[in-house]
Amino acid sequence: MKKLGFVLAVVMIFTLAFPAVAQDEPLRVVSVVNGVLGDKSFFDSAERGMEAIADEYDIEIDTVELGIDPANWESGLLDVMSQSDTYDILIAGTFQMIDFMAANAHRYPDKHFMFYDAPMPYDNADVCVEGCANVYSMTYAQNQGSFLAGVYAAAITTSMMEGTNDAAIIGAVGGQQIPVIDDFIVGYEQGACLVNPETQSIVQYAGNWNDPARAKEITLAMYEQGADIVFQIAGGSGVGVFEAAQEQSRFAIGVDSDQAVIVAETDPDQAERILTSMLKNVDNSIFRAVTLHLEGTLPYGSSESLGIPEGGVGIAKNEFYDAATSDEIKAMVEAAEAAVVNGDIEVQTVFTSEDMMAAVGTACADMSTAGMSMDDLMMGDM
Repeated sequence: MKKLGFVLAVVMIFTLAFPAVAQDEPLRVVSVVNGVLGDKSFFDSAERGMEAIADEYDIEIDTVELGIDPANWESGLLDVMSQSDTYDILIAGTFQMIDFMAANAHRYPDKHFMFYDAPMPYDNADVCVEGCANVYSMTYAQNQGSFLAGVYAAAITTSMMEGTNDAAIIGAVGGQQIPVIDDFIVGYEQGACLVNPETQSIVQYAGNWNDPARAKEITLAMYEQGADIVFQIAGGSGVGVFEAAQEQSRFAIGVDSDQAVIVAETDPDQAERILTSMLKNVDNSIFRAVTLHLEGTLPYGSSESLGIPEGGVGIAKNEFYDAATSDEIKAMVEAAEAAVVNGDIEVQTVFTSEDMMAAVGTACADMSTAGMSMDDLMMGDM
């Protein structure tokens, strides 16, 4: 919540310069979740953003959970959209919902829509009817946040702290093999290669976002193969990664939210195994978007990408991170973060032209950071 507090402070400065749009009645904002709350991750982060706007502004909020069955998502979203007398802004997200919103937002021209975690295809008239002129979309540079997670994982795995071995092996468990998840992984692998070009990564996909048992089975196998820290990018399935880490006295990296802090509320022993989380700050982005809407400056009809400089992504630096992480490793993470912000390092991505597109499993020698030295980075010689 420290990150959200910082964003709140920055936004308050903006609101002094740009007075909020006057509202005769409270603004009504509804969030449509293509899943369920309680994932301790992505959707819970979105809900914190909803709570933040309700706390800060004269706004009435509501959240509709569509459940985990994709067959219900289109009809559920369209049903909520059709109840246009109950909201002023409708917020939804994830790539599975793009076409549903894109094809229908124009039916409600006096309403505003916000979409997170995927860009609207504004230039594709076959998908985005009337150019989705009343839809603002935001994406997150998950490759940048995961780059920091990779730096951290590669440093931890050979740190010789209790619970690690001397093999330079790290793991990653994705929910499904889709572009956005692969974007996490290519950044993660690049960060690891910067620390140690000999790092090996084991990658596997659970095939489901709500199958902790499957993710636990995969993670246990990764630990058997020599990995001692595993990055979970699997939504609700990621709970199984944490269970495996606790059972085997190994380590994990969470995703989207500060998962160690959340898990600590019910299982502090398991939380100690989650050394950090790659943060996709959906909460910050929702607060930012609604604030800009109130100012009248939100660029509807376009998409923005929020990376490390915008507070869109990062890694958690909580009490568990502080307790488990040496000063040297903390310095590595800080140096890598500064290098991305300053443009000294370009993090690879799958979302680019075909000839520049990164792929999961790319050899360290074939990355743009090949030949770069973490020592030079920390000395400021790059």
